[in-house]
Amino acid sequence: MIELKNITKTYTNNNLSLQVLKGITFSIEDGEFVAIMGPSGSGKSTLMHIIGALDTPTSGQYLLDGHDVSTLAEDELARIRKTKIGFVFQAFNLLPRATVLRNASLPLMYAGVPKEERDDRAKKALLAAGLLESHFMHLSNQLSGGQMQRVAIARALVNNPSLILADEPTGNLDSKTGNVVLGTFQKLNREGHTIVLITHERDVAEHAQRIIFLRDGVIESDDRSHVQRKQSYDNA
Repeated sequence: MIELKNITKTYTNNNLSLQVLKGITFSIEDGEFVAIMGPSGSGKSTLMHIIGALDTPTSGQYLLDGHDVSTLAEDELARIRKTKIGFVFQAFNLLPRATVLRNASLPLMYAGVPKEERDDRAKKALLAAGLLESHFMHLSNQLSGGQMQRVAIARALVNNPSLILADEPTGNLDSKTGNVVLGTFQKLNREGHTIVLITHERDVAEHAQRIIFLRDGVIESDDRSHVQRKQSYDNA
């Protein structure tokens, strides 16, 4: 599904250059749950922006579902973001005085989907994200942090994207609520969704099947032992 080949990213300001990514190469298969982690300044946020088609690399090639994203113009990148990627952010980014159902259906509204269809799809996405039907007509500012993040996950699911990209999704949650949300991602992954999780916390990354660790713009390790342990459990 995802293939990055020798990705570099250099920022230039006032004739000063800073190379943030230094030849990143890896692939992610359809249906994987991968955590990309590293300390501040490791390049993980820049890598997330490239994977999410929010930015383009300075050099290298990025393929998503076989399409070369690294060379696309902004309008084409916008189309990729709308149709192939569902985003979940740390800050939830919900409309505070809109209902849960309306928040979850916003991507469909922007896409011009008729109201009856978008409400039906939003309800299914909310249930898949673990939110109770009794909350659908609540305003988002009436929800707990964990519930708001579940609405954000449903909003990411509603267009049936190829990839769910979660950027520090538990950063504003307490550890107990964060574990519940991470359990939701694990459930979605078991149902076939491909998930890439960006985090700086090891205990959060441990919920994924595979951990790619960045430091100073290069891959320091690519730990697939989580996949091996999962296969052992499945075969037990």
